[in-house]
Amino acid sequence: MFSGIVADIGKITQVQDRDGGLRLSILTNALGMDDVHLGDSIAVNGVCLTVVALDEKHFVADVSRETLNCTVGLTTQGASVNLEKALRLTDRLGGHLVSGHVDGVGEVLAFADLGESWKLTVDVPLALAKYIAIKGSITINGVSLTVNDVADTIFNVNLIPHTLTVTMLHELRAGAQVNLEIDLIARYVERMLTLSPCGTLQTQVKNNFWN
Repeated sequence: MFSGIVADIGKITQVQDRDGGLRLSILTNALGMDDVHLGDSIAVNGVCLTVVALDEKHFVADVSRETLNCTVGLTTQGASVNLEKALRLTDRLGGHLVSGHVDGVGEVLAFADLGESWKLTVDVPLALAKYIAIKGSITINGVSLTVNDVADTIFNVNLIPHTLTVTMLHELRAGAQVNLEIDLIARYVERMLTLSPCGTLQTQVKNNFWN
């Protein structure tokens, strides 16, 4: 589990084919590897990966073909990536609860300079649109953000200069693709409504809730 508060900007230094997927070697900067062990989880651009090898500045992780099919940003040697270690139970939750399981890929429609902040506009797959709400949480490339407004499949978030400085979101441009993870609460609410034994009443409540 993660918080969506990026701790470091790393770089993919090596990409190797492995069993249909890829093995990545990632160089860290400020992440700090002294408390990282084999088997630990690190979020890379919002994707939860397992450490299979490490040294003082690098870690290695395997990425399955299934993960590659539903994410972006993990296949290019030399690419910079957002990094976050898994949460401890005693850590502050500065963002929101993030699983590191990407739900889909969105497309950046616009990234506009507003002066004191930047407005990021993203188009999401139709299947994910119903989970996104004004003032709700959304994770973009591993960064916890708050939705400012939403219409159909398009939503906007505002990014302050600090966020652009400590993450790779400043590189986004119209047409770029981004990893999206919806809020866990929205996912579980829908699941509970789907499995409710209330028959017709349950169906009506579900329809009213999402429409």
